[in-house]
Amino acid sequence: MDQPLAGKTIAILVANGFEETEMTEPQRALLKTGATLKVLSPEQGLVNGWHGKAWGHYFPVDQQIAEVLAADFDMLILPGGERSVAKLAANPHIRRIVSSFMDGGKPVAAIDDGVSLLAVAQKVKGRTLTGSPAVREALEAAGAVWSEEPITIDKALVTADGLDNLQAFVDQLVKSFTDAAQVKKAA
Repeated sequence: MDQPLAGKTIAILVANGFEETEMTEPQRALLKTGATLKVLSPEQGLVNGWHGKAWGHYFPVDQQIAEVLAADFDMLILPGGERSVAKLAANPHIRRIVSSFMDGGKPVAAIDDGVSLLAVAQKVKGRTLTGSPAVREALEAAGAVWSEEPITIDKALVTADGLDNLQAFVDQLVKSFTDAAQVKKAA
């Protein structure tokens, strides 16, 4: 079985209330590529997902965000979930972590309202992206160029508008992450 992301470590940044399928679907697909995935969170021990209209499953936290260095990871995923995003946006470590990924040109994938964390890190100016319509105004105010497309790619950044396009988002982030890994390997 081809494992193009073997040896790559991917960070998934979440807090309680993250949209569960926006984490688990990319996680499942990326595990098949040989990648190692780490759940990063301000929560201790376990982080609770949101599934549909109720609390979902608990997932183990691999590392607390206060201890995270972007240099230890190759790629970043920012799932949505209103509760999770609000909690992460208020955490001072988010700006540092997301900025480090973006400044380093590392692949980042964000979906739904998770895209707004890019604005928290002040890394959207001049970038073309999409996300939940609820975050459009804040992203444009931060200098982003809004796309009406359900999935948008801007260099190493993949953004998507939400659950209706989840499978296409997962397919695109796997492709983008794999392409980035192959470019880095060839360099």
